[in-house]
Amino acid sequence: MVVLFYIGVAGALMTVLQLPLDYFSGFCLEHRFGLSRQSRRDWFVDYLKGIGVASVLSVIGIETVYALLRYQPERWWIYASLMFTGFVVLIANVAPVLLFPLFYKFKPVQSDDLRRRVDRLRRRTNAGVCGVFEWSLGEKTRKANAAVVGWGNTRRILVSDTLLRNFSGEEIEVIMAHELCHHVKGHMWWGILMEAALSFGTFFTINEALRRFTVFRGLADAANFPVIALTGIMLSAALLPVVNGFSRQLEKAADRFAIEVTGDAFAFVSSMEKLADLNLANKSPNKIIEFFFYSHPSVEARIKLAADRVGQLA
Repeated sequence: MVVLFYIGVAGALMTVLQLPLDYFSGFCLEHRFGLSRQSRRDWFVDYLKGIGVASVLSVIGIETVYALLRYQPERWWIYASLMFTGFVVLIANVAPVLLFPLFYKFKPVQSDDLRRRVDRLRRRTNAGVCGVFEWSLGEKTRKANAAVVGWGNTRRILVSDTLLRNFSGEEIEVIMAHELCHHVKGHMWWGILMEAALSFGTFFTINEALRRFTVFRGLADAANFPVIALTGIMLSAALLPVVNGFSRQLEKAADRFAIEVTGDAFAFVSSMEKLADLNLANKSPNKIIEFFFYSHPSVEARIKLAADRVGQLA
């Protein structure tokens, strides 16, 4: 109960302190540049939903960690790492059907042309069944996006309605080929392996920090929570370039796959240009900023990849 109270007070304080920045970046700036279509009320409703989901998951996670600290003080970090990895796998499966619908509407893609293109891509890649759903992103923003989510019976490709409205059939096909690569090459599982390695490293480091710096009654004392939180935050920040670099490599492989499978480098280039224009993305960011903060290659790098592939195939 003490831990739960501690988490509640700390979480509420952090939420209040962070709210002005979240509001400015998530609502004010998005409207200033004509990206958002949400009213202030709708933005706050989504914000509260996000806080609610994050709070529930955080309480479950922290209470589990403290239970392990109490009952398995020597090996708690090993069990915590295994449980966190299992939780990531579970969330990856249920998120498309339980969490995403809290924020967006989805429906199967109705376009016969798009379904034909997807079937053609499946045949070319020997991909298993992977549903394609229209993602109602346009209700909230003019940005366009696509993603592959879920695994097993929830595996699906999401294509935003803004993408369907503003892109040609060839451009959508090459974007879908990119997303299909994540499915065909098992990139989600590579990502989970990365998460597992990071969780073991993070919980091991937290365990070492607790044993070296705690001055309270034991590892499971609620007063040690700042040590756990600060160690986790600092380690996450230090490992951010590694995580983003790994993600960029997967995205680069998916770009190469899309160009090779469709044989349409021109559609790939035009789709990247359109995405950058719609989303107001920086096409040529500073290399240091890209190294630290970009989970995808820059548009400039992606276009260069397409040019290089054309040269190699010529």
